Amino acid sequence: MTRVTTRRLTNRSRLRSLLVATTGLTYVLLLIGIYTAAAGAGLTCAGRWPLCDGAVFGLFPANWPSFIEWFHRLVAMIAGFVVIGATYGAWRWQDDRRIRLAMTVALALYPLQALLGAGTVLDYSLFYLTAHFLTALTIFGSLVLATLWYLSDLASVGRVRYALFAAVGLFPVLVALSPGTLIAHTAAVQAIYYAVGLALFATLLAAAVWSGLLEPSAPRLSRVRLLAAVGAVVLAAQLLLGRYVYTDLIQLLDATAMTVAFLIAVAAAWLTSRIGPATTGPQAQ
Repeated sequence: MTRVTTRRLTNRSRLRSLLVATTGLTYVLLLIGIYTAAAGAGLTCAGRWPLCDGAVFGLFPANWPSFIEWFHRLVAMIAGFVVIGATYGAWRWQDDRRIRLAMTVALALYPLQALLGAGTVLDYSLFYLTAHFLTALTIFGSLVLATLWYLSDLASVGRVRYALFAAVGLFPVLVALSPGTLIAHTAAVQAIYYAVGLALFATLLAAAVWSGLLEPSAPRLSRVRLLAAVGAVVLAAQLLLGRYVYTDLIQLLDATAMTVAFLIAVAAAWLTSRIGPATTGPQAQ
């Protein structure tokens, strides 16, 4: 094996790890943000941004609530640098335009996300709440897509099937954790609720991406890809509704969106159960 080949394999392995780590860190950051907002800590730090309310001219937090907000900002800053590194790696070490585009979208939206985060502190309004969550979800979705495309060697009909059956199985958990259902929606419960919801969102994206990769050799997966993609979009809308004050109308819309997403996942899972397991995806770059 030549030195150039060894270097390429090392770079590919490095990018693989970097993409997985970036996506995982962004997932954790989203959950920290959810917990911060649910705990009311987003309005601490004396309503200041980017400074806080503690020592060294406000660089550090003064108490536990402001520490939660300060820690959220710290993780967001670290995640931003990681996204920069992963985007550089995507452009430097591989040629798939889809991956480059997805990483560029995530990177381009990150400064906007920081400004919207400041808006939620300085002017906590419905506009900032909606825009901040949708931008965060778009960044997360872009990173999930880039990672899945890079890990294209994992695609198989069996994995599509497992992903969809896992999605169907996660819906009852999401229902049980929904506001006004079985459990009081404390800050911790809200974080767990979105941990399940975002995992479900990523699972549906995985089913859509893998189906698309396998579609040339299994044409019937085109319908599975469409259903999984639509299900992910409907679920994203449902997760957004969960960020609002839970009026009767919001609860009705939330339940409707969740039901539609569940039925779509069931239909996609049923379709994959009728497709043989002989197909595997392309090799990763």
